[in-house]
Amino acid sequence: MRQMTPLRFKPTALSLLVGMSLTLNSGLTLAQEESSESNLETITVTAQKRTQNLQDVPVSVTAFSGEQMAESVIKDVFDLKTNVPGLGTFQSQSATNSSFSIRGVGTSSQNFGLESSVGMYVDGVYRARQNSMINNLVDVEAVEVLRGPQGTLFGKNTPSGAILIRTIAPSHDGGDAFVEATVGNYGLLNLSGASSFSAIDDVLAFRVTAFSSNRDGIASDVNLGDDVINDRNRWGARVQALYTPNNDISVRFIADYSEIDEICCAAPVVLGNFEAKDVPGRYGSDAALAQIFGATLFPGGDSFFNREVALNILPVSTMEDRGLSMEINWDLSDNLSFVSVSAIRDVDSFDDLDTDFSDVDILSTTNTSEQSSFSQEIRFDYSKDNLNFILGAYYFEQDLNLDYVLYGESSFGAFFDATVFPQVLAAVGDADQNGVSDLQDLIDGFNGLSALSGGFIAPVASPSESNVSFPHIAEQSHESYAIFGQFDYALSNNFTLTAGLRYTDEEKDLFSAFAELNSAGEQVLAADFADGGQGIGIALNNIGAALLTGQAPSAGDLTTIAPLQSPGWGHPFIGAVTSTRPDINETLPDDQVTGTVKLSYTPDRDSLYYLSVGTGYKSGGTNTDRITAGFNPLFDAEKSKSIELGVKKDFPNQNIRLNAAVHKTDITDFQANTFTGAGFNLQNAGDITTSGAEIEATWVPSDSMEVNLAYAYTKAEFETFIAGNCWLASTFHSNIPDPGRVLPTDQFCNRSGDRLASEPEHYAVVKVKKDFTLSDNIYSYLQVEYSHTGDRVMDGSSDPLHFSDSYQILNLRFFMNFAEQDMDVIVWGRNILDEEYIATNTFNTPIQDGKINGYVSEPATFGLTVKKRF
Repeated sequence: MRQMTPLRFKPTALSLLVGMSLTLNSGLTLAQEESSESNLETITVTAQKRTQNLQDVPVSVTAFSGEQMAESVIKDVFDLKTNVPGLGTFQSQSATNSSFSIRGVGTSSQNFGLESSVGMYVDGVYRARQNSMINNLVDVEAVEVLRGPQGTLFGKNTPSGAILIRTIAPSHDGGDAFVEATVGNYGLLNLSGASSFSAIDDVLAFRVTAFSSNRDGIASDVNLGDDVINDRNRWGARVQALYTPNNDISVRFIADYSEIDEICCAAPVVLGNFEAKDVPGRYGSDAALAQIFGATLFPGGDSFFNREVALNILPVSTMEDRGLSMEINWDLSDNLSFVSVSAIRDVDSFDDLDTDFSDVDILSTTNTSEQSSFSQEIRFDYSKDNLNFILGAYYFEQDLNLDYVLYGESSFGAFFDATVFPQVLAAVGDADQNGVSDLQDLIDGFNGLSALSGGFIAPVASPSESNVSFPHIAEQSHESYAIFGQFDYALSNNFTLTAGLRYTDEEKDLFSAFAELNSAGEQVLAADFADGGQGIGIALNNIGAALLTGQAPSAGDLTTIAPLQSPGWGHPFIGAVTSTRPDINETLPDDQVTGTVKLSYTPDRDSLYYLSVGTGYKSGGTNTDRITAGFNPLFDAEKSKSIELGVKKDFPNQNIRLNAAVHKTDITDFQANTFTGAGFNLQNAGDITTSGAEIEATWVPSDSMEVNLAYAYTKAEFETFIAGNCWLASTFHSNIPDPGRVLPTDQFCNRSGDRLASEPEHYAVVKVKKDFTLSDNIYSYLQVEYSHTGDRVMDGSSDPLHFSDSYQILNLRFFMNFAEQDMDVIVWGRNILDEEYIATNTFNTPIQDGKINGYVSEPATFGLTVKKRF
């Protein structure tokens, strides 16, 4: 085990925060007292479930208005990360696999039994499936990204933070209708519109919103067409009603529906394995694919950025997301209000993927999921003089059904015989040191017995077979309830204490059933190699002895050897995805207490200093994937404890705003789900620590210019992770042993001290906006946006060949508002220098050791957006 070094804040990180605050405060206080005029915008947020000025909230928050997002051409959650320090957004394998992280910690989307680390809320409703959040952000009032555990007010599955989205509510006044169109390269066409109308003045109003988004792909398949993968084909609609019978009561009803039907996601070769880089004469699966099957090969390296793949089928992803919600706000008095938020939601998705990532017909998968949920929150909000408090209860239930099938296609058997089975024979060992593997000795002995019996005992069948399947279903039901409360109490004119607690009780039930079907659709008999084949060897000896004495072999011995007489008996050697395992029927009860304590200091109206301590957790669960028998299908809750020191400070006369925070979070029982090349390894990995700092600064040097800076330093690493994944690519290409492997025979490696995958330590973005007045009727500005993303480890094993260098992105926008026409025109470009980088992660190609694939990033895109208001 490697020596562990305790993780501490670097003195420079804390010094930066305190030093900036004290220095600026002492130098600029006098100027602030002389004048309060400022060009700094007042931003309202609901991070504490009540409307507040962003600068008054002791939480690290980045907030955007709907107008800001529209002007920045932010079309979905993935575009948000450019402007939010510490936010990570990921999409891999298919359009229905999306995930998010904050401060280095997120959740894999590759297992439906996992809950999120970043809570997603739309109009106060929790979105349990993160893939439902990838659609277009249209007709949105505001988006808030809350960093750090939010377990008190927002509950479970927020140990890293939360994203809050508020849509525009119906209005009686009019003037908030619009139509918008965007055209761009790659055939981009986005259309959207919304309008409110009053059915009964000041009592009943409605709002209708609709959008569609279409675009060609940004990646090509050499066999199936150009620009066909990573396309856009989605649409949605939202209908709302707002009922306000009097000044004290409002009822808001929302119905929404959206669809996605896309070809996603392209994963070109990052590194091929035709021959090992540093081991001459070692050939990998690419050699067999080319020589036996005539496959189209890509060497990797720079060819990755050609955005070309060769598949048998295009990766299809479809999803339907729909829901109903109702929010009731009732002012019981001047100080006390009642809030109720009820919702039902359904998300259905389907994926059809080529999972050998070649144009040889080896592996494919279909993945059908259905998720339905109901949630109910009620709370009382009190506000008076020196005290504010929230007291509430929350109920949530969810049903999740998964139907997953891995298919061994027409070339599966031949590929297995040529590439996989020789590795199996080599790995089994040679106990008698006769130069032949023990498994081959067993096969030879079996066939010898068959020959001696004159065929009475059938010989060993082929270890492989084509046109087979490995289906499994998973059904999970989930029920939880919680009670929570939080208060803010002004200890004096300058100090405020915030404290809160939440108790959550939940239970999950899982049923999973597995099958291994041959080409005739019949269940394959499972050979027992748990003892290294000794039981089969004993049965063969018994049968041989019986035949020599003229006796009939026992039924038990014949049953023991029967699996080896059926084609496909070697498939379980591939790994978890093809292994035989019993069905699962488990229940997981759990209860957790989370809370927060914050002390805020406001020496003047333009300054806030705060210290906060908070806890959060992510639910434990049940593994919905096929895993190797003997591994626990249950995993425990992931828990976080965080401390944060922050400052929010305005300098009105200098038009400067500085928000900064340093943080440290300890996470126990981290739920890691990493791909090994033959299945996903999902477990409670151990402990991780993430620490760092965030700075968001705004400077308005003149009436016509604004400068924004955002920076995040995030150090996220495993403190303890004993049973992690081992290197595959480096070992194949260079014979380099994994330093985390204690014994050569160990199947898992110690990843303690390693970085978390896909998370840069440094991220920064600078935006400069310059206003122009082209005429009395036309207001315009030019905005330049430049971001830097640091280097990343791209998979869960920290293999040196899974590494991505830093990269920089340049975006430009030219905005024009035509006052008389009440119309905006935006000419925009994203990644205009066409920076080439790997988007989210790389992975070991399934059952092809030494080969790496990765997901493509967006190329340079350009377009024109026109928005007309009514």
